[in-house]
Amino acid sequence: MAKKKKTDPLEGQELLEKVKDLGNLSKEEKARACGYYTVTKNGVERVNMMKFLNALIDAEGIELDSKANGNGRGGRSASYRISVQSNGNLLIGSAYTKQMGLLPGDEFEITLGRKHIHLKQIGSDDAVEDEEA
Repeated sequence: MAKKKKTDPLEGQELLEKVKDLGNLSKEEKARACGYYTVTKNGVERVNMMKFLNALIDAEGIELDSKANGNGRGGRSASYRISVQSNGNLLIGSAYTKQMGLLPGDEFEITLGRKHIHLKQIGSDDAVEDEEA
């Protein structure tokens, strides 16, 4: 049985140019032509689509992995979106309260609009007026 000589898969600009040249082929055919396949013990070619697609992403310079935010801790960042929980509550997370400098016990006045909710902190403006008086 004649074995095909395995070549190193294309990367970088060379990969991008080859994919553009093969514009009318399927993804699997493009991956095979760029060297992203292996031959099993039985002689069957298997296309490695994940390696091919990751190489394309790297070649394009797209950064998908998030960078650590300096303090070494991961976690989620504030998205400024919340949804109503199954019990009907709205929960505003600690990321927002820390950013606003809120403390336990701070109170708010709730004003309902047609499609919005306003929270006005009670005591922040009043405390300044009391100190001036």
